[in-house]
Amino acid sequence: MLIGRCLDSEERVDVEFRTSRRVLVCGKTGSGKSYTLGVLIEEFGYDANTICLVVDPQGIYWTMGQPNIAQERDVYEWGLVPRGIRVNLLVPGNPVDRYGGQDVLEAITSRNVDVRELRVNPADLSEEMWCDLFGLSINELQGARLFKSVRNCRRELGRDFLIPDIIRQVEVSDSLDTTKEALYRKLEMALDWGIFQEVRYTELWEMFDYQGVNVLDLSTVDQTRYGLRNLIVAVLARFLFRERTVARRREELGMGSEMPKVCLIIDEAHNFCPAGKSTLSKEVLIRWAKEGRQPGLSLLVASQQPGAIDSEILTQCDLTIVHKLTNREDRRAISALSEDYVNDRVHTEITKLSNIGQAIMVDDNRESVQTISVRPRLSQHGGGSR
Repeated sequence: MLIGRCLDSEERVDVEFRTSRRVLVCGKTGSGKSYTLGVLIEEFGYDANTICLVVDPQGIYWTMGQPNIAQERDVYEWGLVPRGIRVNLLVPGNPVDRYGGQDVLEAITSRNVDVRELRVNPADLSEEMWCDLFGLSINELQGARLFKSVRNCRRELGRDFLIPDIIRQVEVSDSLDTTKEALYRKLEMALDWGIFQEVRYTELWEMFDYQGVNVLDLSTVDQTRYGLRNLIVAVLARFLFRERTVARRREELGMGSEMPKVCLIIDEAHNFCPAGKSTLSKEVLIRWAKEGRQPGLSLLVASQQPGAIDSEILTQCDLTIVHKLTNREDRRAISALSEDYVNDRVHTEITKLSNIGQAIMVDDNRESVQTISVRPRLSQHGGGSR
């Protein structure tokens, strides 16, 4: 995959992704971090052998459906051609409501973007996840009742249960009225969020497009204390991990599989796997980083604050692309990841980065350190200030 050019030699710089990898892209605001992430997304999006899922908290990657006309001259100077990439935009809830009108939705879809409504199946949350969603302990009355209600739904209805089914299980329980009332309010509030399936169980496979980039637009979901963004990421990551693990077992047995490898790309990753605190998505992302290589799961995380990402994620990264960083704690976090062959070069070179789009690239697979200029985007960049 073409990433850029070496600043010292002007030679082409490629990154090898034939095997699963863990990648960190970081840099302060305005340094080119999101732009570089877009370059990597393009490379995966053009690969029909990989499902590419982008977790987009800012709503900036849907623009990749259009060619990068704004930098057309730069693209041609690199011997490349501007081109858009097919975007499958996953919107939690009703897209018309989320985007504020049918006219906005039509304007988006006219730009080489398919928009799909994403709803979370209640059955795709484990009993523990339902309790964690509301901050309940299974050792307390509400938590224990909710755990049992979800478990009873699963036993009686399999995966085909909805939130009203959970409410009915609460109603027929022998719990105190105050416990029931408290759970009613929580479950009815969950219905009002508009992210849960209300009609039937929907196969998550129906959501994904193999021929392009799947962008999960979380900018349409409010950051609440219930962690709805983390919930959605957790459900999708658990599903892809499970399905790819099954596919890998079939491949090893010579039975074949139609499921490609998977690359999960997370912008603002410190919100999903933060250091020092728990989220609904953190556990599965750490498992993805530690155990995902064998079943063919790659992970790319990007952040303005690498020091705020959990160390269990950072220490698994074998490729690090560092743009300008001025925060001492963030530079210290990057230096702590450096292998012996890097010595003090990374810390020194970071301070020398002067232009947007310049970065230090540390590749553990090759045991190399390069100062690079990232190639121009082929598709339209949606980030940047206005």
